[in-house]
Amino acid sequence: MAKSPTHKVPFKRRREKKTNYVKRLALVRSGKARLVVRRSNSNIYAQIVEFSPAGDKTIASANGKDLSEFGWKTPSLGNIPSAYLVGYLLAKRTPVKEAILDIGMQKPAKGGKLFAVLKGAVDGGMQIPFDKEAIPTEERITGAHISGAPSTFSLYKKSGADPKAIPESFKATKEKILSKKE
Repeated sequence: MAKSPTHKVPFKRRREKKTNYVKRLALVRSGKARLVVRRSNSNIYAQIVEFSPAGDKTIASANGKDLSEFGWKTPSLGNIPSAYLVGYLLAKRTPVKEAILDIGMQKPAKGGKLFAVLKGAVDGGMQIPFDKEAIPTEERITGAHISGAPSTFSLYKKSGADPKAIPESFKATKEKILSKKE
């Protein structure tokens, strides 16, 4: 007579491909806070999360919409300069100074938005281990790639924004974040 079920149903979040429990367990066992980065087509979300047996605790958070209070005006809050500024703002908001990157089930792309958030957090004063080759170039972080090819960015045309002003706006927004948090 069989003593165990013939079929085990995986956890719901694993079935829905929302959580990789092996990866999550490794992150939790590190004992460090996690820089959790999530993205959508139009926004970037970042949080500093600490593990607790009763449930994870969010220490600080930032997203692309928070940048408007610092003067960041761009039709897309999901681009690389916005991602960098979200990471920078989060680093200035949090008391935690050491963390590890948690991108969940997202596919990492060298030089992508996820790593732009990481670079912003590191430049904001956090200590997070990373591979320097994964970080976007300085040109992409400041938005010079957007200002260099304005004809290909139709979203900017529709909103009436000037893509050539992105690098100056990026610098001004970064300075405002720095001055407000010191």
